Amino acid sequence: MLQNLTGWHALLVLAVVILVFGAAKLPALARSLGQSVRILRSEAGDSRAEDATALVDDTRRSVPTGESSTATATVSPAAAPAEPG
Repeated sequence: MLQNLTGWHALLVLAVVILVFGAAKLPALARSLGQSVRILRSEAGDSRAEDATALVDDTRRSVPTGESSTATATVSPAAAPAEPG
């Protein structure tokens, strides 16, 4: 849909924006838009950090302290089942 847009289309949109908002308000509009984008990026970064922290906390909770996830059980000879015989 947007593949057929050319430079003339962009100029026409810019002219309409200038007519609607006025040349005096464009810098304030651009400043507020930039500020909104910065806030969005910082919030997105914060949520990624929270997700990573939550993931690390979940893995720490699933493996008890002092034990590793690759621990294997050893069977002593006394606990081995008796062979019929």
